[in-house]
Parts: sequence; structure tokens; C-alpha cells
Amino acid sequence: MAKKILIIEDEAALQKTLAAALKSAGYGVLQALDGEIGLRLARSEKPDLILLDLIMPIKNGFEVLAELKADPEMKDFPVIVLTNLESIEDVDKALTVGVDTYLVKANYTLDEILAKVRQTLKEEQ
Repeated sequence: MAKKILIIEDEAALQKTLAAALKSAGYGVLQALDGEIGLRLARSEKPDLILLDLIMPIKNGFEVLAELKADPEMKDFPVIVLTNLESIEDVDKALTVGVDTYLVKANYTLDEILAKVRQTLKEEQ
């Protein structure tokens, strides 16, 4: 069965591009345009990995992370942050909460993001 990836990203074009790349790589994809919907999907669908933006409406990525990590059923979900925030404070804050990988959107290609997904899921490259 295909591993499920939840994309929580408010930029519709980027979300669509990520979803298409993940689907073509054989993953099941769930999508949310804000943090609140993302948390609801995480609870109900139990994804194998979450790709999370930090700057979003309703609930931002830091709020989503705090709720994920506080919930015994979701605290171990692997999370890759994919954001435009690149300050040391933001990176430290996210890593302290427990994200697996922190990627700045502008610094990574789609292929590199897919490689990080495979690496986080401990799959063959």
C-alpha cells in the first residue's frame, strides 16, 4: 500500500506541484490549505509523513506542530517543514518542537524535496 503524505501548504500552486510529484513517485497524497484542516486530516487519516508550511492562515505551522507533538496519537508523525522562513530562530524553534527536517523552499528543487521525503521515510533512493 502506498505511503500517505499530508501536504499542509496555503500556496495552491505549490501544493498542486508537490502533490503531482509525490503522486508520480507512488505516494498517496492528502492536501490542506490551512493548519486547522491539516490537523483534522492528520487525526483522521494518520499520514506516514507531513510536509508543513509555517506561514498559513487560521493556524500557522508552529501551532500545528505544537498540537501534533502534544497529541499522543500524532506526536511520532514525521514532519518536514517546507517554508520561506530562514532565520536561525525559526529553524531552532521548529527543530526544538521536533521536526525531522527543515527546508527553505527557495533552496530546494522538487527532486531534492522528494529525496528528503524518501530519506525521512527511510526508503531506497
